[in-house]
Amino acid sequence: MSGSRFLLSRDAFGRLVFTGADGAAHTGVVVVRAFPVAAPEEGVSILDTDGHELAWLERLDALPEAQRALVREALTQREFMPVIKRLKAVSSFATPSTWEVETDRGATAFVLKGEEDIRRLAPGVLLVADNHGVQFLIRDLSAMDRHSRKLLDRFL
Repeated sequence: MSGSRFLLSRDAFGRLVFTGADGAAHTGVVVVRAFPVAAPEEGVSILDTDGHELAWLERLDALPEAQRALVREALTQREFMPVIKRLKAVSSFATPSTWEVETDRGATAFVLKGEEDIRRLAPGVLLVADNHGVQFLIRDLSAMDRHSRKLLDRFL
């Protein structure tokens, strides 16, 4: 249904409702990014409750503002990937170690089980998983302050 017209809304229970060009309504749809890190504004799929694709969105900015706001809100609710802005301290350079970080969602601390929980996604882009499976993103290693880079270098 790429390029077709549709309507997104919320029902009385807050569930996302997709109404296609044919008028059929699908309640409880899920919005998923194809490339959440590399291209967050491109390639978004709207899936029904069985995982079948109802619509493919090439670009979010092609949607009318009200629809785009609902899609972004749904993506925010689905995706929880804080961005690490600064590494304040690590308890030890041996793992497991506790990391104290400043993220785009505030300060927090988590336990890094092992170096294998730090993955390079692209040059300068890292994905760090804590001991509970929460994933933290470092968008640009070179843009971080010197202290943060020095601490990270011990683990890379």
